[in-house]
Amino acid sequence: MLAQPRASHFVDGRYMEDKAGAVIEVIYPATGAVIAVLHEATAAVMEAALASAARAQAAWAAMRPVERARILRKAADLIRERNPELARLETLDTGKPIQETLVADWPSGADALEYFAGIAPTVGGETIPLGRDFAYTIREALGVCVGIGAWNYPSQIACWKSAPALALGNAMVFKPSEVTPLGALKLAEIYIEAGLPAGLFNVVQGRGAVGSALVSDRRVAKVSLTGSVATGQKVYALAAAGVRHVTMELGGKSPILVFDDASLEDAVGAAMLGNFYSAGQVCSNGTRVFVQKGIKARFLQRLAERTAAIRLGDPLDEATQMGPLVSAAQLAKVLGYIETAKAEGATLICGGGQAGADGAFVLPTVFADVTDAMTIAQEEVFGPVMAVLDFDSEDEAVARANATEFGLAAGVFTADITRAHRVIGALQAGTCWINAYNLTPVEMPFGGSKLSGVGRENGRAAVEHYSQVKSIYVGMGPVDSPY
Repeated sequence: MLAQPRASHFVDGRYMEDKAGAVIEVIYPATGAVIAVLHEATAAVMEAALASAARAQAAWAAMRPVERARILRKAADLIRERNPELARLETLDTGKPIQETLVADWPSGADALEYFAGIAPTVGGETIPLGRDFAYTIREALGVCVGIGAWNYPSQIACWKSAPALALGNAMVFKPSEVTPLGALKLAEIYIEAGLPAGLFNVVQGRGAVGSALVSDRRVAKVSLTGSVATGQKVYALAAAGVRHVTMELGGKSPILVFDDASLEDAVGAAMLGNFYSAGQVCSNGTRVFVQKGIKARFLQRLAERTAAIRLGDPLDEATQMGPLVSAAQLAKVLGYIETAKAEGATLICGGGQAGADGAFVLPTVFADVTDAMTIAQEEVFGPVMAVLDFDSEDEAVARANATEFGLAAGVFTADITRAHRVIGALQAGTCWINAYNLTPVEMPFGGSKLSGVGRENGRAAVEHYSQVKSIYVGMGPVDSPY
């Protein structure tokens, strides 16, 4: 089962290879088999990518926005036409079940391209009356942007970052995670087929050193990263040295608050989505599930029943509901957190270990009686491990939910709509849900607060993060000068 691309990189409208770069093996997580071998970008590859981006960007920004929009819309159409084959590649790259990748990964990317194609022609400025004189503003492209992707939603992230960047007249050099490097190359192919001029979307492979080199280059005006807090802190520091624009979507330890009057089935279903979808490898997951004591016993019973029915197996089988973790390293990390939770006294409700001897599969796991000080309530596990905590009062739940360095997401389940809005207003998180969880339409801004990041992706808010305002004062009379 191979998924070998024509070359490791896509630069200036074509595939490019330089075997002097360190080897990157792409592993299919369900079996551990090597499905592709790539090479890291050398200095020559990165120079070609940055130079072609800088060369192509000015002419692209000068085009009518509606012309840029037509190309993005064509790319969205191509993605939708090829979704079955793209979903299969995404499953091979990540290990996610194909029933997920068919509906959530590339389709979300196509939605982003379509959405920002629609926005592009509407982006304008304002006029400011000043008596005799007046001023006006225009929005300009930033220039060359660097996108750095994560391994959990590699193709979606490539689209989420490149769509607003390109729509607003920028160029992008994109570095996928070395763990899941394949989808971005297909996106680059699709952009060229849709009519995007060469150089505007380049893909270079590599580990952290490649990302650091891109972020530090003097030609780069903007950096957009999806990744861990530790990586974000390093990239933020490098970007700050060049006073570059930055968007960062980092980790989370998000809370879901379930009140006594909530719909039990909805709350259980959302908690499962917020912990087990993509084998728990979702940054916005609600991994601290606070359940009011009056509903706790029924919640845990129903949760155990529904979790037991989750079907693990071959990710290429459309009946499979949960696939493996992305790598053996991630498997070891998650199993370590499970053992720590047991040792610290959490009550194991279900799961609690590896599923089978082959592949990086972990049983969907639920711990109850978790306290705020336990490791699984403090640290991001990034696996199918749910921590259930109980609470008495609303004020207590809000205070404990906010007692974290993260602030990416939060959810509230209650039949009391007044309480729902009150609680959401008090929670310190950038992306929130009421009686729903982990729905992220491209029309809605996505991002976090505190250590979970800065800036926003998607929605109209993204326009401000991929463009800058120019103010122009227009004098309509003689200059009044005291000199």
